[in-house]
Amino acid sequence: MTEKQTAKEKSSLRKRADSIKEFRCKNLVAVLEDPKDPNNVGTVIRNINALGVEKLYIVDSANLFPNDWDEFKQRKSIVASSVSSVKWTFVKKFKSTEECLQHLEKNHFVSMVTSPHIKGKTNTILHEGNYTQKKLAIWFGKESIGISDLAVERSVGCINIEMFGLVESLNLATSTGIVLYEVARQRRAFEKKRKLKQQKKE
Repeated sequence: MTEKQTAKEKSSLRKRADSIKEFRCKNLVAVLEDPKDPNNVGTVIRNINALGVEKLYIVDSANLFPNDWDEFKQRKSIVASSVSSVKWTFVKKFKSTEECLQHLEKNHFVSMVTSPHIKGKTNTILHEGNYTQKKLAIWFGKESIGISDLAVERSVGCINIEMFGLVESLNLATSTGIVLYEVARQRRAFEKKRKLKQQKKE
């Protein structure tokens, strides 16, 4: 690809980014707690970028992923599984669940965890919940054992995806896609109504 073609492609992507900016869900953060598979992380990045989620936070206590943002964007496994959307997605890494929770709480975010099983909090079926809180973080647990007790304790509730099969679990990429679609849909609808009310007052 020539420099001219590269510049044209970048210009086209920038125009696309500008045109969808108003549809992005501000103050909506997805949190992955200690993911182990880079391909899963890449697919989640693709999901949140496509669905208009503002940011991705990764709790990485095992230090499996780079600390440097530019290095993270160059990871071949991440770039491939995210279909290059990692280049257009905000990702921040934390050393522990506690560190991530402190950051969110300091910035006045409300946390909700996700689990296929009932947790010791208010449990809500996905489509029956309300996710229009001004600042919201949605937590997804480890691929093998799910969300931690600490994240549950510091959350306002637990989101469950209704399941009707013999296998009562979904992989990380699938569950983030399902949950974040509903959350983002609600928030965009809420924001649209808010803007319409404001226009009528004016």
